[in-house]
Amino acid sequence: MVPTADIADGSRRRVGPVWMVSVVGTPLVVAFLASVLAGALTATTVPVLVGTTGTRAAMDVAGIACVGAGLVATLVPVAAFGRSHRADLAAVAVRRRIDRILVLAAAAWLVAAVLGTVFRTADAFGRSPATLGGAELLAWATRLGAGRGMVLTLGCAAVVLGCAVARLRDPALVQPRIPLVAALLGVLTPAVTGHAGSAPDHEIAIVSIAVHAGGAALWVGGLIALVALVAPHRELLDAALPPFSTLAGVCLGAVTVSGAINALVRVESWSALVTTGYGWLVLAKVAAVAAIAALGGLTRARLRAGRIPVLRWAVVETTVMAVTIGLAAALTQSGT
Repeated sequence: MVPTADIADGSRRRVGPVWMVSVVGTPLVVAFLASVLAGALTATTVPVLVGTTGTRAAMDVAGIACVGAGLVATLVPVAAFGRSHRADLAAVAVRRRIDRILVLAAAAWLVAAVLGTVFRTADAFGRSPATLGGAELLAWATRLGAGRGMVLTLGCAAVVLGCAVARLRDPALVQPRIPLVAALLGVLTPAVTGHAGSAPDHEIAIVSIAVHAGGAALWVGGLIALVALVAPHRELLDAALPPFSTLAGVCLGAVTVSGAINALVRVESWSALVTTGYGWLVLAKVAAVAAIAALGGLTRARLRAGRIPVLRWAVVETTVMAVTIGLAAALTQSGT
């Protein structure tokens, strides 16, 4: 089953701003609410919890946006090649939009990472962010794995931003795969240096969470970028969708298997799935992923039957994905 065949409709309609706000805002709201319901307030204060979950969700959204834009940038030239002059012009326009989006998303990623460093340091030292000094920030960023991971993420976001700015000046200066690789590394580092590093079998946990984060970023980011940027251009979509759909199927399998492995490593017993806040978050995330897969299967059946347009199914699917991002952000703030 390929869960991203939702967007085979060649309609020139663009998704609206309400959908974009939903995709960006939903993870932030879900991350905070899920953390509260999982009992996060027993170990921190409301302002710090809002800061840590909000910045983490914002980092995830911005990082996934960079991954998705970078992935689509690598697909669009192939989609346009040898088709028509109109397709070539559309490909140039789409890649130009991608570069502008990368600038905005990478800049937002940098800001969220800087603020996240402040709030996580406050959480680690049990202090208010306003009372922190440079010594505490430096200690957290250099002595703890999570802090060093945040520094690496800042570096990756800076690379993506620099590449995007350079491409706006001259696309020939930087190949699109370079910001894609940098964005993927930036998405992976906070995942593998966060709660996975403290798991009992941390080697397995780190590998599984890396596969999980990378697969989810390619799958979710790629689908959102296709819906927002490529769906209005029929020729580009017809060519870009099949390879992405294949990749999405692989990502779904990787996300499912790696997520199951990571949950088994982190959850001490089956009963912990229903007796701990972390377990409830795991179950909620499983349900969200299952819903995404079901939507993809339904859409694929509609396409095989020739029932189009189906762009609205992709909008629903990406909205559920946004909920999943928020749950993932809440999981990183929770323990077993």
